[in-house]
Amino acid sequence: MNISTLVSPPLTSRPRTFNPREQIPLWSNTLWKIERGVVRTLTWKEDGTLISLGYWGQNDVIGRPLSQLEPYQIECVTSVEVSLIPSTQWSDYMDQILTHLRQIEELQSILHTQGTEQRLLNCLKWLGKKFGRLTPDGLLIDLRLTHADISDLIGMTRVSVTRMMIKLEQDELIKRPGRHCIILKSSVFLSYQSSGVKKVD
Repeated sequence: MNISTLVSPPLTSRPRTFNPREQIPLWSNTLWKIERGVVRTLTWKEDGTLISLGYWGQNDVIGRPLSQLEPYQIECVTSVEVSLIPSTQWSDYMDQILTHLRQIEELQSILHTQGTEQRLLNCLKWLGKKFGRLTPDGLLIDLRLTHADISDLIGMTRVSVTRMMIKLEQDELIKRPGRHCIILKSSVFLSYQSSGVKKVD
């Protein structure tokens, strides 16, 4: 059991802030709403191999009640602000809870994609749909994700992810303007344009 499950939830509705790599406390009767920032949910195998279960951002709902996995953690990718949702208010957040479950299902489908290149590309599309911003060059995914982080999410080795990222860039399907930025070219995210992606100049 994670030590964060041993402390009772605070009796306050004031938002709480966490720094990158900090863990968000887990309680069986409490959910969290993300006000800003990005987190990832995690578990790991008996041999210590990390498994990333998903990435979640503003307005998403997260928490121990949404998973029966053990071990289970919520780790901050960026600086994060969250608000506590007691069980008496869960019914007010059914849309967000259902969205969370649907997106878990989408990631499971990506994990079973045939071919490592297509699996990686589908993962980038999923991240782009959820976190991307439209720019003149394409769909910008501005998250601090390493190749190891991506490999944990889609069940590939870090070396394979690195090799495939280089190939996707050579094929002009993506651009890498910065160490932690990925731009999906228009031809890749075209089918996602109607999915609520934000546009920036």
